[in-house]
Amino acid sequence: MMRSSFVGKVVLVTGAAGGLGAALCRAFSAAGARLVAMDLDQARLSSLLAQLPAGTLAVGGPEHGDISNAEACQRAIAQSLTHFGALDVLVNNAGISHRSLLQDTDPGVIRRVMEVNFFGAMQMTHAALPHLLASRGVVAAISSVAGFAPLVGRTGYCAAKHALHGFFDTLRTEVEDRGVQVTLVCPSFIATGIGGAALGPTGVSATSPRITTGGESDPADVAQRILESIARGQSLLLPDRTSRLAWWVSKLAPGLYARAMKRRVGAEFQQL
Repeated sequence: MMRSSFVGKVVLVTGAAGGLGAALCRAFSAAGARLVAMDLDQARLSSLLAQLPAGTLAVGGPEHGDISNAEACQRAIAQSLTHFGALDVLVNNAGISHRSLLQDTDPGVIRRVMEVNFFGAMQMTHAALPHLLASRGVVAAISSVAGFAPLVGRTGYCAAKHALHGFFDTLRTEVEDRGVQVTLVCPSFIATGIGGAALGPTGVSATSPRITTGGESDPADVAQRILESIARGQSLLLPDRTSRLAWWVSKLAPGLYARAMKRRVGAEFQQL
């Protein structure tokens, strides 16, 4: 499938105003798609809208852009159908993170991460699915290396991303014979600012610096790889060298992976 495959297609991106979300919106627009940009942050969404083609539908703010609210998800899909008359691609990109050891973490923090990262994606997909079946479209979910391997200090984040894999891999078995493509994307670290917005142990912003492995990918580069992956019909995208290495080492030598990861990332937490 070439760039022309997205011409005229209706694409809804959640978390559209963030680093990767904004890059995805720009990439889909450049490929000729018609966009629905959904985000909780109305101010950043308005700024993004100024960079996108006229006719882009913005769905934002606490009432309309919160994917952890099932009714907001249903309204967003309904608005998309009213505005464009169809839905071809749903990209579940919105997410939050946390950085704290479980022993120090309020369980409500983990519940919040699950509400956004897993239940939000589930609710958006459930609301969109009848229309994606009608269009024989695509649902994509932005997971992470944390979706298939452990990452110390992020029990809730890893739990939510692992849950995405169980959900979307199973959904694929239900809908692929009916023409709907399901794509999981597992990047490593991206320069999006999500690390700076991560929740700490009590639910306020984490104060410890985020340690990365293999550097941070450019959001525009990752976004382009995602478009190409969707166009090729891939079920799994490992968009960078670190994610590909993590996939194979975690599968073939999980003990080695865990030790290396703890040496590197565990430095964030003095107890380790």
